[in-house]
Amino acid sequence: MSVVNIINLLGGLGLFLFGMKYMSDGLNQVAGSKMKNLLEKLTRNRFKGFLLGVLVTAVIQSSSATTVMLMGFLNAGVMDLAQATGVIIGANIGTTVTAVLIAIDVSAIAPICIVIGAALALFAKKQKQKYIGQIILGFGILFFGLKYMSGENAMGVLKTSESFQHFITSFNNPILGILVGIAVCSVLQSSSAAIGVLQMLALSGGVPLNLAIYLIIGINIGSVTPLLLSAIGAKTNAKRAAFVYFIFNFVLIFLTPLAYVTPFLNWVKEFSGGNGSVEVATCHILFKVITALVLLPFVPQLVKLSEAVFKPKEHESAMRFQYIDKKITENTTATVLQIGSEVERMAKLVRTNFVLACEGYLASTLENERTILDNEELINWLNHNISDFMVTVCSGKIPAEDSEYIGKLFHVITDLERIGDHAQNILNRTKIIQESGLDFSEESNREVQELYEKVLELLDRSIGCFLNKKLTDFEEHELHDLENKIDDLTLQAQDNHVQRLKEKKCHTSSGVVYTKLLQDLERVGDHAYNIAWAARKDKNLIRQI
Repeated sequence: MSVVNIINLLGGLGLFLFGMKYMSDGLNQVAGSKMKNLLEKLTRNRFKGFLLGVLVTAVIQSSSATTVMLMGFLNAGVMDLAQATGVIIGANIGTTVTAVLIAIDVSAIAPICIVIGAALALFAKKQKQKYIGQIILGFGILFFGLKYMSGENAMGVLKTSESFQHFITSFNNPILGILVGIAVCSVLQSSSAAIGVLQMLALSGGVPLNLAIYLIIGINIGSVTPLLLSAIGAKTNAKRAAFVYFIFNFVLIFLTPLAYVTPFLNWVKEFSGGNGSVEVATCHILFKVITALVLLPFVPQLVKLSEAVFKPKEHESAMRFQYIDKKITENTTATVLQIGSEVERMAKLVRTNFVLACEGYLASTLENERTILDNEELINWLNHNISDFMVTVCSGKIPAEDSEYIGKLFHVITDLERIGDHAQNILNRTKIIQESGLDFSEESNREVQELYEKVLELLDRSIGCFLNKKLTDFEEHELHDLENKIDDLTLQAQDNHVQRLKEKKCHTSSGVVYTKLLQDLERVGDHAYNIAWAARKDKNLIRQI
């Protein structure tokens, strides 16, 4: 094989890899969010999850990408490992679609796809049309690269290469074949690409079926490499998902004896009509399906095994993310879900502090002071670190919908942090009351109780609206009326306080504390309403006090 042949081979391989990556990116942009919604809704049943894994991976053409997406969903808390395992098993079958397309040889339409795809990608006005053009163009480049790679000036020369033929005929070591497959896939970072190269070799007559079986198994084991690298230093659930993916592909090694089973080899050859590319695709699909059928009934056992291997870590400090995994940010939709879960965690902490502070004031107790202060420290930490992480995410290429949602999250966590500050203010008012021996009338306490209940109702409903990403006009009017009611109660309480001062029923020193307390409660209501307003679909309707 001359230098020119090698250059032609590498050139064709480069086109093939670029086309696959370009097409996959376009598919993710067009269908990624829809696939995410499907994954969230349809994974309660392991068999539905399995079928969904097949569908999603058939669309985005990467079982590793699907599994990375699942890692993000696991960290975000939208699914558990048992649900994800069924999808992972299905994903391994969905990735065989590329091999099928290569086997039926649609390279004849590659030039047409390149022309149409390039025209759409370059000249289409709508972004979605550009992405569709990217898919078509990537598809065309992929098969153009395959055709070039398998041509007479590249792999085609292997047919007449005596040294290569001698090497192949003497290659009967299954362990070496599997290791070669692992190495090829690890270098190409894509099992679909590695299988495609193998199909071209088989088509040229350079690889007999029994050797191809070793290489197929090795390639599938090697496909775990990028996923394992992603899991290094990742959260426990991500490591467990990567382990399940590894188990599936490692089990394929037990199919190695099929390389020696003559009836199986003869059947594949007859079914494929002597076409080496079809033989590879047929074995690839059969191996995946057989493994899936064997493992699918044992999903609970797989989950228990992964949990036994990767036990949860005990963290000394609460100052950490529970859902965001900085090691896994390849899939934007999963990352955005993680951010949303972390903001929801922050909202729960803020609500807890507000309730504890107000209940402490009304009961005139400081028994929850340590809890409030610890929570406030964590709230501040989350505010700064979630903001920094969102800035990092926004610096990359993300869909417009996700960018808009993250923009709203910036406003929401600011309002949450300020509510946390007011909760701490209320705690401080209670400390002043106890240290100074101040007392308040029953009437003033009733006013605070009524105002607190209204503010808490507004806070709960507002957080619910934002987490559900929905604020109807009717509910917006209800919340607006509730906020107005809070303002009216605050003004009325202030007027009543002035009247009590005139009647000498209240001391000036306690009156100052009471007035500031009313201001804290009223401001919490304002910030709560801001949070609800951020749930509006119109991004221009962000309301800030």
